[in-house]
Amino acid sequence: MADEQFKTSSSMRPLVGIVMGSDSDLPVMKAAAEILKDFEIAFELTVVSAHRTPLRMVDYAKTAKERGLKIIIAGAGGAAHLPGMIAAITTLPVIGVPVKSSNSIDGWDSVLSILQMPNGVPVATVALNAAKNAGILAGQILATANEELSEKIQQYKNELQQTVLDKVEKLAGDGWNNTYDKL
Repeated sequence: MADEQFKTSSSMRPLVGIVMGSDSDLPVMKAAAEILKDFEIAFELTVVSAHRTPLRMVDYAKTAKERGLKIIIAGAGGAAHLPGMIAAITTLPVIGVPVKSSNSIDGWDSVLSILQMPNGVPVATVALNAAKNAGILAGQILATANEELSEKIQQYKNELQQTVLDKVEKLAGDGWNNTYDKL
């Protein structure tokens, strides 16, 4: 039943699970999906609320490893218990994404809820709304055992570097006063 309940749209068996506490978190969490897609890493994405669907959350975390997942990216806002609760249930690495919600204290509640986990229940925590970094980190973890993926991530980093070097060259050529609006 769990296999059908958390089925992905990809034909490949997902290696990364992306869960969020609410569909309102999707505008932030889709960045993780997009970067995983760019790296050609199969993933599943669903809503699993620690507070509104706790049994679904437990089932998701308990069955993640047997479904073939290697890493879970969990995003939540407000009290943001989802990443920590999933980490308490599974032995898989969990990457927490604090999501700035409209009724939060500028996102700090989410950041601290995910960051301040007790010893024995670690959650790797990225910056507020940094789901893209969570996807990259998941890719880097998987790349430790996959040379092809490692090369894709290196190429991505090379492109980031080239973007900065292009801006350096433009700044040097145009001068700081004429460049700012054009970067």
